[in-house]
Amino acid sequence: MLVCVISPPANSVLITWWHLIFGLLQEDVETGTHLDPSLKEVNYNPTYETMFAPEFGPVNPFKSQQMAAPRNMLSGYAEPAHVNDFMFEQQRRTFSTFGYALDPSVDTTQVSSSSYIGAVEEAEKNKGLTVFEAGPKKAEKRKKVKGGDASEIDSFLGPWAKYQDEKGVAKPSEDEQKELDDIIAKRQKKGRNEDESPAEEKTILHVKDAYDYQGRSYLHIPQDVGINLRSADIPEKCYLPKKQLHVWTGHTKGVSAIRLFPASGHLLLSCSMDCKIKLWEVYNDRRCLRTFIGHSKAVRDICFNNSGTQFLSAAYDRYLKLWDSETGQCISRFTNRKVPYCVKFNPDEDKQNLFVAGMSDKKIVQWDIRSGEVVQEYDRHLGAVNTITFVDENRRFVSTSDDKSLRVWEWDIPVDFKYIAEPSMHSMPAVTLSPNGKWLACQSMDNQILIFGAQNRFRLNKKKIFKGHMVAGYACQVDFSPDMSYVVSGDADGKLNIWDWKTTKLYHRIKAHDKVCISALWHPHETSKVITCGWDGQIKLWD
Repeated sequence: MLVCVISPPANSVLITWWHLIFGLLQEDVETGTHLDPSLKEVNYNPTYETMFAPEFGPVNPFKSQQMAAPRNMLSGYAEPAHVNDFMFEQQRRTFSTFGYALDPSVDTTQVSSSSYIGAVEEAEKNKGLTVFEAGPKKAEKRKKVKGGDASEIDSFLGPWAKYQDEKGVAKPSEDEQKELDDIIAKRQKKGRNEDESPAEEKTILHVKDAYDYQGRSYLHIPQDVGINLRSADIPEKCYLPKKQLHVWTGHTKGVSAIRLFPASGHLLLSCSMDCKIKLWEVYNDRRCLRTFIGHSKAVRDICFNNSGTQFLSAAYDRYLKLWDSETGQCISRFTNRKVPYCVKFNPDEDKQNLFVAGMSDKKIVQWDIRSGEVVQEYDRHLGAVNTITFVDENRRFVSTSDDKSLRVWEWDIPVDFKYIAEPSMHSMPAVTLSPNGKWLACQSMDNQILIFGAQNRFRLNKKKIFKGHMVAGYACQVDFSPDMSYVVSGDADGKLNIWDWKTTKLYHRIKAHDKVCISALWHPHETSKVITCGWDGQIKLWD
């Protein structure tokens, strides 16, 4: 701040003038009698009289009328106006193109020739059309100037005229029409039309008699196979399988999954990409007992109920079907118009009427067999659900997904209470619970088998990582030996890999299939019998 100090002059006359000027200035400031009209800011409160007092001072003889006019900018006075951005741009472009525009100071509701500025004659000629309204007509005019439209020539019918009949519509020839009809008929037969009803179910019994002389079906557990299949005891010591014992052939395309009959394991259920499900004997003659036909696309997953009397199948035709294992009859079918990737019965005896399915739309859907309706949806995954595994005495289940996460759910509660996802984790499309129920073996897409604890915290066991096989891109099923000595898995090269559980060393490798070995099952009552299936359409028994 600049402070100016005025000292009184020595001369007495000047002193008198100084007092007079200082007194007037002080009076002006205190009383506020003088207020410059050009001021933008006032540092004191002026009185009403001061604010509205007339201006005093000499008249400027050189002040022209233009200079006397009020202005708030260098070029003149700009009146404030509220104009829509689009309207302003429209009028600006119209003026630059046609030379006229609407006068903003005129009421636009009553438009006349006087409402325009610029080329008024042009405005009257164009009826006041803006550049946006007159644009297409101008473009059309340009088009005609460049050579005109070909449609105006009477004799010209276009480049496709020779391919058209007299009605102007192209039609296939008789041979082409016949070929098209055949293709449409085949598509409808295969059920490619989603609006069609599900494929018709039928079954084929491959054995002469469905029942023996005592009236027992093939579901009856045999007692003449050398071991007690009814016992819940597991083998004390398991051994490595060395040689091929048997090959089950019958599927015409790759086998997707295999499941042993609950508890006894005397029957084997397989599903395939040939849309069929087959039931095989594991002992005696090892025959194919029955074929279940009812899906129009490849079957992805199968699951027995606790007693083995019924099983569920999930296929790419978007249907889940419940079958009778003994008669081959399709009991019921379920769909929500999404592809089911995995299906599991609830293992509790009192919940055998409920099952869950992991769907392609990121949901886990729970159905009730009795009503055929969806009773619960678990919708938290960010990708298609690949596996569902029940743990903790069936009170909880673990799901894995394409979103590279593992989630743990309480039964019937649609919010996951545990979410496991690390930046280093890969998708895990195959999960198996160990025989003692303590561990989860997860086939990871980075060519590793990861082991998670299946109790309480579901921590990754970093000391148990099984490597040495190539599975990237394939959901190769893992399994344990009954005594927890070995871990088995197929791989992309068609090999059967066997690791030691304690040391995680790769003990043995067998060339099992010509294509991908997609699943390996260790028989729960045998010391060294392993069943494998592959995309070569074969199922093999190793011992």
